[in-house]
Amino acid sequence: MSRENTQWSLPFRYVVAVLCFLAIAGFLFYAREAVTNLVIAAFVAYLINPAVVYLSTQTHMTRTAAVNVVYFSAVILLVGLPATLAPIFYDEFRIVIEDLLDLSNQISDALSQPIHFGRLVFHLEEWGRSLSQVQTAVLTPLPEEALKVLETTSVGVLWFLIILVSVYLFLARWPEMRDWMMQLAPSPYRPELEELYDRIKRVWMGYLRGQIVLMLIVGVVFTIAWLILGIPGALVLGVIAGLFTLVPDVGPFLAMALAAGVALLEGSTWIPLSNFWVAAIVVLVYLVLINAKNFFLRPIIMGRSVHMNEALVFIVILVATILEGILGALLVVPVLASVVVIAGYVQRKVLGLPPFEDDGSSQFVAPPEKINPPKRTRLKPRKPKSKG
Repeated sequence: MSRENTQWSLPFRYVVAVLCFLAIAGFLFYAREAVTNLVIAAFVAYLINPAVVYLSTQTHMTRTAAVNVVYFSAVILLVGLPATLAPIFYDEFRIVIEDLLDLSNQISDALSQPIHFGRLVFHLEEWGRSLSQVQTAVLTPLPEEALKVLETTSVGVLWFLIILVSVYLFLARWPEMRDWMMQLAPSPYRPELEELYDRIKRVWMGYLRGQIVLMLIVGVVFTIAWLILGIPGALVLGVIAGLFTLVPDVGPFLAMALAAGVALLEGSTWIPLSNFWVAAIVVLVYLVLINAKNFFLRPIIMGRSVHMNEALVFIVILVATILEGILGALLVVPVLASVVVIAGYVQRKVLGLPPFEDDGSSQFVAPPEKINPPKRTRLKPRKPKSKG
């Protein structure tokens, strides 16, 4: 009995490939919120993966054991540190809120009366009433707004749990995931894809090194700035500013709020002004330094770390912040650099050139003389000629 040929024809294979691509694209669009959170989980796993690699190579632990140690240590720090510090900062936070409310009430009372400046009289009563209305609206939200906040918080907690589990999955199973993706390609193209993966990995490692350098510089600069201003806890505030600079927009705002709160509570060790004006100076200095970082330092460091033009990095960060918010600003630089690497590979394959410009052939093998270098022959010493 002859065996029938069940192999798909070439046109049918192309049709199936196109349909699969459209189905995957539609699913990604429909589940874009889930994809966004999985991207966050993958990025977090990428950030802590060097610790896993270092621990597994230096202590000869299995990858699973190293992942457990690093992951659960990070979770304990993430959950335990805020829980430990919350009671300590609760009273200070309450005092800051009360001071701000008292300041708002004083400003409202001052604006409710006509302000006399020489012969000029300014009527700012409307401003005072508006400030009172804003304060009331903030402190007494409507019930339906409270329900919306509760619903948003519940959904955020669920996504946070999904991110935590996904981070562990990426850390523990990434080698298997990578090998599975490589096996999807036909065997003749696997060496090229492995080289492409290594080049993209180098892009992301360069980005990570750039982020570490940026955090160190920001931490040192702000520590020196707070020491000069005489702000208590300058070293801790500087370290927090350096760590929080990893998260665009939200991180710097939280670091600024924390430094301003310390200045509002403690003041300065040498500036002869009230705590309110010291806090205002802190906010002004922070805004100047953080904008210098955003407009000059960050584009330069990120551009050099991924070998891209600094002005282009500055533009794409701003565009990504406007379109995609914090996550876009955080990932746009390495993603764009990775796209450039992939586009270069595709372009060279379409033009029939070797896949990568700097290797000269499609075979990723070192030259024979580097694999088996020729043996060195030792010259025999000459015998002295006998006199005769």
